[in-house]
Amino acid sequence: MRWLADECVSASLVAALRADGHDVLYVAEMAAGMRDADVVTMAATDGRLLQTEDKDFGELTVRFGRAVPGLVLLRIDPTNAKLQAVRLREAITRHGADLFGRYVVVEEARMRGRLLRPAS
Repeated sequence: MRWLADECVSASLVAALRADGHDVLYVAEMAAGMRDADVVTMAATDGRLLQTEDKDFGELTVRFGRAVPGLVLLRIDPTNAKLQAVRLREAITRHGADLFGRYVVVEEARMRGRLLRPAS
């Protein structure tokens, strides 16, 4: 899968995705400090799932209707990188390509999601 990892995502989680064969662009490596709206635009332009730990992206995509191919919000303590990787892999296994078009929140004990509004 093609991902755009926001700069708040840990480098170890990006490395885990890459080790699993995913194509991951990492904002921290290419454009640290990029505005959230520009990150959303980059994900949409490149057709990449957006991975973040920042709830503001949910507001941009759901409340303000900014188009993004898919959004995965990790709500797990960033100091627990191992659990983050396990739960993200579970989300990928459960949803697969259906992560595209969805906003999925991954927590320690549950996952929840909703369809994103199609781009107009």
